[in-house]
Amino acid sequence: MSHHLTFILAGDPDQLTGGYLYDARIVAALRHRNWNVQVIGLEGRFPEPDAIAAEAMEQALAKQPNGARVVIDGLAMGGLPEVIARHAKRLELTALVHHPLADETDLEQAQRTRFILSETRALTAVDRIIATSVFTARRLADFNVEAERIAVIEPGVEQAPLAELDDSNISASQHLLCVATLIPRKGQDFLIDALARLSEYDWRCDLIGSPDRDPRFAEKVVHLIREHGLEDRIRLLGEQSEEALGQAYHNADLFVLPSLYEGYGMVISEALARGLPVITTTGGALAHTLPDTAGLSVPPRDTEALTQALKRWLDEPELRKQLRQGARQARETLTDWHTAGDAFAKALLRGATS
Repeated sequence: MSHHLTFILAGDPDQLTGGYLYDARIVAALRHRNWNVQVIGLEGRFPEPDAIAAEAMEQALAKQPNGARVVIDGLAMGGLPEVIARHAKRLELTALVHHPLADETDLEQAQRTRFILSETRALTAVDRIIATSVFTARRLADFNVEAERIAVIEPGVEQAPLAELDDSNISASQHLLCVATLIPRKGQDFLIDALARLSEYDWRCDLIGSPDRDPRFAEKVVHLIREHGLEDRIRLLGEQSEEALGQAYHNADLFVLPSLYEGYGMVISEALARGLPVITTTGGALAHTLPDTAGLSVPPRDTEALTQALKRWLDEPELRKQLRQGARQARETLTDWHTAGDAFAKALLRGATS
């Protein structure tokens, strides 16, 4: 039996960020199970929607026949509770929440309050919620969401070749990789400040991620690199193709994610899938995403702690060897997208609980 589903996202569905990649992998997994999935990318501004965004959501939902099954990504849904509520009774709506909009970094308090109020109303209107981590599911209790309305479906990973790591050459230059959109929540500014304190060591670092989401922060990152005189050691590579990204993982010695907060931290699993050790923070779900044996975790916003973790990596060949072994072991325990797709389908087919 073929099931029909409409998947609604904010903007271009082909964006190469964690949330959009999760959505794309789930859509592919459902289609592999003979689901008929239509993906709609909404025009307009999100997550604080403008009139274009509101009209795009209205049209997308109005076109759905009564009883249609619809998944709406939280980035598109959270700011439009009135539109969601208007169609909630005649459609079977599921919210997909990567993390609450109010948890984005550097929001003004008034903006944060608006997000809390609007997302609470939108989540109240839908039939069910799918969260991408246990952390996010627990966080939704603050939005008046009952636990029984939530299914937790963590990201899967695709099989990937092991990174080209060399345990024998202990004095070699260390190649660091950070894959994250250039926005304040990802913390690239803290990473640059930490690396600037380690200029006597032999390292280089590639930052991969779109600079378009927050041009002001992207300019800050460029300025910091220049201010510290690190133009020859830190490369800003922008968004990369899947093939180029895979090569970047393959060539790296260490993955670094200095995020202040993550609803899951999908790139951590992507790094572990290649047996690549990780230095990250304990921000949000990251406290639970990285196995202790596969990397080092430090408090978010703590430049000194991040510096010390990087220094340990650069100073201690035995630690590098140990964490590489831990990352390879973690690689064997990762869930694949086939399993995640099965869980997603099961959650959608479960009776509405609201």
